[in-house]
Amino acid sequence: MAKRKGPSPNFPSREEITAFIAENPVRANKRDIARAFNIRGDDRILLKSILRGLISEGLLEQRPGKQLSDPTKLPNVAVVEIVEADVDGELWARPVGWKEDRDPPKILVVPDHRRRAAGPALGPGDRLLCRMHEVETDKYEARIIRALGQGSDRVIGVYEMVEGRGRIRSTDRKGGKDHDVTGADTMGAQPGELVYAEVVPSRRHGRPQARIIERLGSTESARSLSLIAIHSHDIPTVFPPAAIEEAENSSVPPLGKRTDLRNVPLITIDPDEARDFDDAVWAAPDEDPDNLGGWQIIVAIADVSHYVRPGSALDREALKRGNSVYFPDRVVPMLPEALSAGMCSLKPGEVRACMAVQIWIDAHGHKRRHKFIRGLMRSAGRLTYRQAQDAFDGNPGEVAGPLMDVAIKPVLAAHRALAKARDQRGPLGLEIPERRVRLDPGGEVVKIEPYPVLPSNRLIEDYMIAANVCAAESIEAARLPCMYRIHAEPTQDKLIALREFLETLDIPLAKGQRLKPDLFNRILDRVRGTPHEHLVHQVVLRSQAQAVYSPDNIGHFGLALSRYAHFTSPIRRYADVLVHRALISAGKLGDDGLPRDHEDFREIGEKISGTERRAMAAEREATDRYTALYLAKLVGAQFPGRISGVNRFGLFVTLNESGADGLIPIRTLGTEFFHHDETRHALVGQKTRTSYRLGDNVTVRLAEAEPLTGRMRFDLLDSSPGTGPAPRRPTRAGSGKLGKDRDRNTPSRRPKIKGKGGKKRVR
Repeated sequence: MAKRKGPSPNFPSREEITAFIAENPVRANKRDIARAFNIRGDDRILLKSILRGLISEGLLEQRPGKQLSDPTKLPNVAVVEIVEADVDGELWARPVGWKEDRDPPKILVVPDHRRRAAGPALGPGDRLLCRMHEVETDKYEARIIRALGQGSDRVIGVYEMVEGRGRIRSTDRKGGKDHDVTGADTMGAQPGELVYAEVVPSRRHGRPQARIIERLGSTESARSLSLIAIHSHDIPTVFPPAAIEEAENSSVPPLGKRTDLRNVPLITIDPDEARDFDDAVWAAPDEDPDNLGGWQIIVAIADVSHYVRPGSALDREALKRGNSVYFPDRVVPMLPEALSAGMCSLKPGEVRACMAVQIWIDAHGHKRRHKFIRGLMRSAGRLTYRQAQDAFDGNPGEVAGPLMDVAIKPVLAAHRALAKARDQRGPLGLEIPERRVRLDPGGEVVKIEPYPVLPSNRLIEDYMIAANVCAAESIEAARLPCMYRIHAEPTQDKLIALREFLETLDIPLAKGQRLKPDLFNRILDRVRGTPHEHLVHQVVLRSQAQAVYSPDNIGHFGLALSRYAHFTSPIRRYADVLVHRALISAGKLGDDGLPRDHEDFREIGEKISGTERRAMAAEREATDRYTALYLAKLVGAQFPGRISGVNRFGLFVTLNESGADGLIPIRTLGTEFFHHDETRHALVGQKTRTSYRLGDNVTVRLAEAEPLTGRMRFDLLDSSPGTGPAPRRPTRAGSGKLGKDRDRNTPSRRPKIKGKGGKKRVR
C-alpha cells in the first residue's frame, strides 16, 4: 500500500482555519475554505478530518447549508425574538432556538423607520429575520430583513411517561393535541408536572413534538389551575426590570397646586376579597339655596397617570397587558405591586394622590354641573359591601359605626337621588350571576357559591357611572381624543331571531319601533315570575352586543347613555389611564396629560378590547377548573340544575348551587333522534316530540369532572320540559343566528362591567 504523504507546506493550521471562518461568516463551508487556502488532492481529506475534529471539540458548528461557524458567534443572518422594550424604547431580542448552557448574547434591534411608518409597532414575542453585526463580545446589532410574526405555537399540559417516552398531555379545553418530548427537551421535568412547551417543527408523521421551556409545578396543587389559564392565554406575568424600578421609586407628590382633600371623609366600598382600592366616595347636602334637596358628591380615583407617564416603561407594559386579570388564588396586575397595592391603593389613613370629580345633583339625581380636580386625599375608612349594607340597614358594627354620620348616611341619601335618575333613564335590566370560589389558606377549594349581590353594590355602581359620564362629557367638550366605552344596539339579524323566538311564547316584538333598553325591560317584566322567566332572560341577553373601547362614540345602549368613558379604575384598566390623561389636558391639571402624537387611539382601542376578552376567557376558564376540582370528589352525586345552552351535540346544564357548567351529550339522551330547533332553543325528539329547552329545570348525575380542562359531563336523570303553556312553532323557520351552537359563557355574550364582583350589568 502506498504511504500517504504529509500535508502541503502551505496547509493552514487549525487556528488559521477558525480565524478564516470567523472573518467570513457568509462564505465558510468546506469548499470555501479549500478555495481560500488552495487546498487540493489528498489535502482535502485532511481538511475534512480537521473540520470534523473542530466540530466534535465544540470549537465549530455546522449550520444549515453546511455552513461552518464559531458556536460562540451568531450567524450573519438569524431569526430573533423580541423579549423586552427598555425604558428608552429600544427593542432587545434573543436568538430563537438558543440551546447553549451560557446566557444568550444581547441583541439590540436597530429600528427600521420605513417599516415603522408602514406597519404596527413591534413588541415582545414578535420574531424577525435579521442581519446580525457583532459590536463587541456577546453583543449584537440586528437589522430587520423582514418580520415573521409571533413565535411558534406554545402548548401547556401535564408531562407524563408513556411506554418509556416523554409526552405532554394537553390541558386545552377544546381537545388540544398531545405532544411527544425527547429526552434532550424535557428540562428535567418529572411525571405529573405541569409544563409549558413550544412546538418543534417536524416533517415526521404521527404525534407532534414539543420542547419544554418552563416547568410550572405539580398538578396536585390547586394553584396550578390558574397557571394553566395564564399560560393558555399568553397573559404576561413578569414585569421588565425598568418598569419595576419606576414603580418602586414612586412616592406621594407634594400638595403644590393640588386640591387638599385630606380632611374630606372619603370612604372605599369593595368586595371583601378586593386586592386593590382605587375609588372612594363622599357626599353632602348642597348648600346652594337654588338646589333644595340637592347633593354634592365626590368620586375620587387613584392618580395613576401621575406615576405612569406616556412612553415610560410602566406605560408600555400597561398597554401590553391592557388590564389586570383576577383569579381565585391570585391577580395578574396591569401595574407592579408597588403601585397597584401601594402608591395607587387608597388605603385608610394613608395620604394618596388622586383625580376626583365633584358633581352637583338635584333632588331627583339630575346633574347640574361637575368639575374635575387633582388632589391629595386620605381615606377615612375601608368597608366591604357586606359591612356597608349592614350599616345601611342600621347595624353598623365597629368599622362602620364611627363613619355613620360623617360619611355613610350622606352617601346613602345622595344615592337615593341618583337611583331616581337611573330609573328614569331606564338602562338595560339584565343581570348575570357570577360564581365565587372560596379557598382555604392552603389554596384548596372549600366552596363554590353565587356571588352575593347587595344594594351596596348598586350604590357604588351608580356613583361610578355618574363619574364616567362626567369624564366623557369633559373630554368631548375640550375636543380631545377620548377612549369611549361603547355598546352598540342589537343587530337586525339578532332582532329577527329574538322576534321569532318570542313569537313561540306569544310575546310580540314590534318591527320598526325605536330601539331602547326599556323595550327589552318590558319584555323581562312581562315574564317575571312565570316559568319562562329564565329562558327569556337568557335569550334577550344573547341578543345584545358586547361593549368595547373605541375613540368613535356611538353611545352606550345598555346604560342608555349618549356618551360614556371608563374613568374609575386606572389601576387595572389602560383605557382609564388614557381618560385620566385627557382630563389632565382638558383641565390644565399638569404636564403629564395626553402627548401630542395621540393619533393611535383606534388601534389602542382594538388592542385593549382584545386583552379584555382574553382576561374574561382566562378568568372564566380558571373558575371552571376550580369548580371541576371541587366537584371531582362528588362524581356520581345528583344535582338540580337548569339547561343553559342547547346545540346539535347536546345540552349544557348549570347547577343551581355551585353554578358549575357541564355537558349532557346528545348520545346519552336515548335512542331517539333529536332535532336541534334553533329558533326555540330546544332539542326535540323526532318520534315522541319530547323537548329539552333552554331554561328547563333538570336533575343530573355528575359523570365526569376533569380539573385540568375544567370539563364536566352530566347524565340526565329527570327534567321538567314544556313547563307552562306549550310553545308553538313560529310561522317561518328561524334564521339560526342567535346563539347558534354556543355556550352561554361565550365571551361575546357577556357584556363587561366594572368587575368588582356580584352580578354583571352591561357597562
